[in-house]
Amino acid sequence: MAYHIPWEALIGGLMLGISAVTLLLINGKIAGISGIFAGLFSSNTPDKNWRIVFIVSMVFAGASVAFLNVGFPDYSQHSGTGTTPFIAIAAGLLVGIGTKFANGCTSGHGICGIGRFSTRSMIATCTFMASAALTVFLRLHVIGG
Repeated sequence: MAYHIPWEALIGGLMLGISAVTLLLINGKIAGISGIFAGLFSSNTPDKNWRIVFIVSMVFAGASVAFLNVGFPDYSQHSGTGTTPFIAIAAGLLVGIGTKFANGCTSGHGICGIGRFSTRSMIATCTFMASAALTVFLRLHVIGG
């Protein structure tokens, strides 16, 4: 297994942090993706414009990186698992259900909430991480891979 220097993670983390702080300072809003997205479909949300720009920008940035093929590593090759459209859709729906139960997503709780020393966010993030660790353990050591 090849190891790499995690420059992508460092740069991505810095960009996420700067973006979250900028949104909070300029708009007074939390950069929780599920909350931003849900606000697009709420009839009593007066500030839909910035939400639309935020979501469209995220999609555009991801599509741009994919289109430009800037050479980011494809970690799916190393996982030994293929993802079908069915699995991707099911995973997305489960994440959406989880964010509803947790009153926020990993970005809202993990990046913004912990940065604000929110007890609820710290508990939610610990729960996310424990669930992820359990899932990986079950997938790799119990189910097999």
